[in-house]
Amino acid sequence: MQRLYDFLRRHPAWVDGFWAVVLLGLSAVSTFSVNGVRDHHGSLGGGLAVCVVLSVVVALRRRMPEKMLLLAVAAGVAQLVLDVETTPADFAMLVIIYTVAAIGARWASRLALVGGLGAATLAQIRWPQADTGVLGNVAIAVFQTVPFALAWVLGDSMRTRRAYFAQLEERAARLEKEREAQAKVAVAAERARIARELHDVVAHNVSVMVVQADGAAYVLDAAPDQARKALETISSTGRQALAEMRRLLGVLRTGEHQEGGEYVPQPDVEQIEDLVEQCRGSGLPVDFRVEGTPRPLPSGVELTAYRIVQEALTNTRKHGGPNAGASVRLVYFDDGLGLLVEDDGKGAPQELYEEGGADGQGHGLIGMRERVGMVGGTLDAGPRPGGGFRISALLPLKPAH
Repeated sequence: MQRLYDFLRRHPAWVDGFWAVVLLGLSAVSTFSVNGVRDHHGSLGGGLAVCVVLSVVVALRRRMPEKMLLLAVAAGVAQLVLDVETTPADFAMLVIIYTVAAIGARWASRLALVGGLGAATLAQIRWPQADTGVLGNVAIAVFQTVPFALAWVLGDSMRTRRAYFAQLEERAARLEKEREAQAKVAVAAERARIARELHDVVAHNVSVMVVQADGAAYVLDAAPDQARKALETISSTGRQALAEMRRLLGVLRTGEHQEGGEYVPQPDVEQIEDLVEQCRGSGLPVDFRVEGTPRPLPSGVELTAYRIVQEALTNTRKHGGPNAGASVRLVYFDDGLGLLVEDDGKGAPQELYEEGGADGQGHGLIGMRERVGMVGGTLDAGPRPGGGFRISALLPLKPAH
């Protein structure tokens, strides 16, 4: 049965053709039984012609509903003129009214409603019941009008339902496209974040390794212990850089996981002290102070604070000169976290800080401003009076709306 239903849904014209043949057969039998034994050849021929026309209306109602409605109206007028009483073929008028109300043009739907409401009245006027009074004929006309009205209401309801489902499908398709667009934006933003993270990791750790390598080469013969310590610092710094780069690049691999399980956690405020110790070990004097009461912060704020300090100390090592020193101060406010990183080096043009290095390939202050903007904070950076560079940032605990 399911295959039969599927076949009928795929071939609606065959269904209409079948019912048109059935309707034509019933109408022909009815016409011959009423008129065939009488000498009313004109009435018999006209009745058969009307039956054929109304059967054609049923057969072609889906392909050309408006034209079939006009053909049904013409057939009805011909019935009145030729005095062809109602037959089973008149059921086609109910069918075409429903069809036009469901899928036809609006003007055709209105015409079908008007014609359906008037058809029963006109038929009752043309062929009144002889043994029924005026009120009886009126009652019969009203009763016979109800099926026409119901056919139109049902068809119009189907039109509304189809329009509603079409609107839902369109909305679902639009939402799907919006989700795809949002996913692409999210992927682009994630790749930009990874690029900033990689810049910070590589720029800081590689600069530490370069300084330690130069120092180890300088004291290799004179102070082997100091050279060994520098090499150990290079080794630990390289491992740390590799761990962070594996974590960052791991998010680009779809469906793959590291052998060791979860990725390394992102740096936070507590690791700033380790970062400062690392810089001290590489030969950069750093004064580190914390003011206020430390407390848990949003992960985005903690990562931003760590990366700002990391980028600032990297710039100091690159541009501050051999005798430069730096200071890092963290201040816990009630509604945010303050950062102040200063150095007393000889400095460099601010354009190099903006670009992230003398090669112009990094992110520098541009990346800092992007990070601070993502958490709704403010950043102020520029040369200090008397030499050096200052970076000041205020990171709110709650993002701005």
